[in-house]
Amino acid sequence: MLFDHLVVGGRTLASARACVENALGVQMQSGGEHAVFQTHNALLGLEDGLYLEAIAPNPAVPAPKRPRWYDLDRFTGVARLSNWACSVTDMDSELAEMPNGSGAPVAVRRGDLAWRMAVSDDGTTPFENLWPALIEWPIGVHPAGRLEPTGIRLQRFTLSHPDGDTLAAVLAPHLSDDRVAFEVGEVGMHAEFDTPHGPRSL
Repeated sequence: MLFDHLVVGGRTLASARACVENALGVQMQSGGEHAVFQTHNALLGLEDGLYLEAIAPNPAVPAPKRPRWYDLDRFTGVARLSNWACSVTDMDSELAEMPNGSGAPVAVRRGDLAWRMAVSDDGTTPFENLWPALIEWPIGVHPAGRLEPTGIRLQRFTLSHPDGDTLAAVLAPHLSDDRVAFEVGEVGMHAEFDTPHGPRSL
């Protein structure tokens, strides 16, 4: 399992995009639409092969027949850093070792890009959405390679949860990344970046 990308959710794509652009001081690139979950997004390339996604329900199309991913159907409040994703090379075997509620593989497409995503029946992930969504890209294909370089690098990503020690222990056998930290506290996540404008955060 490898750190893949960060997700900023919003009730509208404009608000999610503005959250990122105002915080990091750079303009996002237009993404596209996701037919299965009826969402749309914008993207921002980060250093080290990561990227950042702003995402929201797409009001121009009918509601999906299943709950949207990233728990977007129940999203309230201001746009904010709300989820994260990790990539795997064998979705089925990885899911067999994940906590209950990590989801089942769903085939997804955006334009000419196709992949598989683990999504639960209610669109959530364990630990109140602090568990990473699992994503499996085709070999040799990754959206970060299509994004313009921004010079922005993720320095630290902190997950806070009342049971943060357990979250860290359960995730440890699957992910080893010095950028990911855990705290015991209220549910939330915080990302710190090094940008051309100096340190910034979400």
